[in-house]
Amino acid sequence: MAGDYIITGGRPLNGTVWVPAAKNSVLPLLAASLLCSGPVRLCGVPELADVAESLALLRSAGCTAERQGADVRVDGVPGSGTLAAGPAGRMRASILFCAPLLARLGRAQTVLPGGCRIGARPIDLHLAGLVQMGACPQLEGERLLLTAPAGLHGADITLRFPSVGATETLLLAAALAQGETTLRGAAREPEISDLAEFLNRCGGRIEGAGTSTLRIEGRRGLSGCDFSPLPDRIFASTLACAAAAAGGRVELTGCPPALYAPVLEILEQMGCTVERGADRAEVARFGRLYGAGRVFTGVYPGLATDAAPLLAAAMLCAEGESSIEDVVFERRFGCAEGFERLGGRVNRSGRVLSVGPLPESGLHGATLTAPDLRGGAALVVAALSARGKSLVEETRHIDRGYAGLCEVLAS
Repeated sequence: MAGDYIITGGRPLNGTVWVPAAKNSVLPLLAASLLCSGPVRLCGVPELADVAESLALLRSAGCTAERQGADVRVDGVPGSGTLAAGPAGRMRASILFCAPLLARLGRAQTVLPGGCRIGARPIDLHLAGLVQMGACPQLEGERLLLTAPAGLHGADITLRFPSVGATETLLLAAALAQGETTLRGAAREPEISDLAEFLNRCGGRIEGAGTSTLRIEGRRGLSGCDFSPLPDRIFASTLACAAAAAGGRVELTGCPPALYAPVLEILEQMGCTVERGADRAEVARFGRLYGAGRVFTGVYPGLATDAAPLLAAAMLCAEGESSIEDVVFERRFGCAEGFERLGGRVNRSGRVLSVGPLPESGLHGATLTAPDLRGGAALVVAALSARGKSLVEETRHIDRGYAGLCEVLAS
């Protein structure tokens, strides 16, 4: 079918790839543009399905949101607090657009967010924090209505888990709230720092980004700015794992290796050679891959949950045993069935995926179905090392987070 990936495996990868802007930064930045009275230009935004959905959400709120070459421009004051149900229901990040509307209009209405089915992704932390700031949520079936009759005000909020999404929501809400907000137990991911830097460039006053305590002094208004989002550490991790699985040498430029250091360190332990520069890394594998032992994901600066299936795909090609546990999502390894079809020795038990040694005959081509965004990319990575042809279906999941992945790998 059109859109399916046909992968002929067994060929090493060689070349240089420029790492694009991070989806996980671009989407919160697009939500943040709702706070700005002046135009916002985000530079070098990849053409992803989730970006297109975000632009549709902005237009449904009354803003002008359009692509201009490689950039995205957002302008205009939101006039509607109701987000289009279609895009909101298809994308997890749609919840981020509520806080800016609540701050600007005192009202936000949406449907519960969609996205990958990788486990429970509740929004209770988002809502609890907003309630402390003066919001009144009403949930009727799939419809969520948020109102702030007296406007939003600063609060002292402690998150029981360093949720990236909740940290972003409360950061967006606090930027225009009256008074000061202290957010404790905040996520420390680079995408949080990127969002804070953007808001500060627009006139915000945020301190502590990159630490577990954020202090936000609410402003009366924010201007717009031109901004280049940080590079995509998960895209870089994907190609690093692809080089490990298929063999060869791949140079990843435009992305500091520190952003995805845990992935590079594990690949080195498995037998890859990694050369690091200020904003580049070269990953090479010409000999055997060895098992990684026991690996765990964790909050930043630990191993990113999004990278877990990608590393698992590289582990399929190792001579020894590995296991990887995702502490964030209980259904992170929906790709396990596809790994088995390729001939991989895997066993999934709860949050843990155990990977046995590569069979003597190696992996073989198969027909595969992408279960979700990162699981789908992991199947592509695994298929690169399998002899023969593989067909990957339901690539719409992959297109949510990768622009032209086939073309990049083919190059």
